[in-house]
Amino acid sequence: MKLLALETATEACSAALYLDGEISERYQLAPREHTALILPMVDGLLAEAGLPRSQLDAVAFGCGPGAFTGVRIATGVAQGIAFALELPVVPVSTLATLAQGAQREFGWRQVAAAIDARMGEVYWGSFTVDEAGVMQPDGEERVCPPGEVPLLHEHQWHGIGSGWQSYASELAQRQGVAMVDARGDYYPHALDVATLAVAALARGEGLPAEQALPRYLRDQVAQKPK
Repeated sequence: MKLLALETATEACSAALYLDGEISERYQLAPREHTALILPMVDGLLAEAGLPRSQLDAVAFGCGPGAFTGVRIATGVAQGIAFALELPVVPVSTLATLAQGAQREFGWRQVAAAIDARMGEVYWGSFTVDEAGVMQPDGEERVCPPGEVPLLHEHQWHGIGSGWQSYASELAQRQGVAMVDARGDYYPHALDVATLAVAALARGEGLPAEQALPRYLRDQVAQKPK
C-alpha cells in the first residue's frame, strides 16, 4: 500500500506518505500558510521516497470538521490528485485524527476530541481504541456549545484539541470526574490520517474522487448561534 495523506483543517499543515507500513511526514504549525505549504510538502515526500505519483494507490485527507478554508484546501488537493491519477480517496475525520494522535503519542485509550469552532461552540467527538490500536467513534460527532457536549459516562477519558484550550473550564465542569486530563495545545497530524485511512481501505471504504467532500458539521455560518 502506497498512500498519500493530507491534513489542513486547523492551524497545522501536514502531509504524510505511507509506504507498506512505514510513514514519513512533513508538518508545520503555520496558520494561513497552508496553500503555500501543502504541495511542496507532497512533492518533498515523494522525492525523498523516490516514488512517482503514478505509483500511489490512494489519497487520504482530513475532511473536517475544522476551519472551513483549511478543510477545503485538503479536499481540493486530494480530489485533484485523485482525479488526475484515477485513485480512490479516503475522507478521514479531523476529530478522529486528533484522537489517533493522542493514542500514538500518549497511549490514551479513551479520547474526547474538541476543536474550537468559534461562535461559542466546539466540534466534538469521542473515541475509543480497538485491539489494532485504531481509534473508533464512540457516538456521533457534533457542533455545540461546550456546556452541551454529550456526557462521558465512564471514567479515564482524556481531552485533546484546541477546544480544551479555549473552553477548558466549561468542558471540565461538564464532564466532571470522567476526565483525567487534557491537552489543548495539540493539533492533528497527517500521519494519523494515514493510519486511519489504511484501516478504512482495509474495510473497503475507499471512494471515487468525485465523492471527496468536506464535512463541516455547521451549515449556518452567517449568524452567531442563539
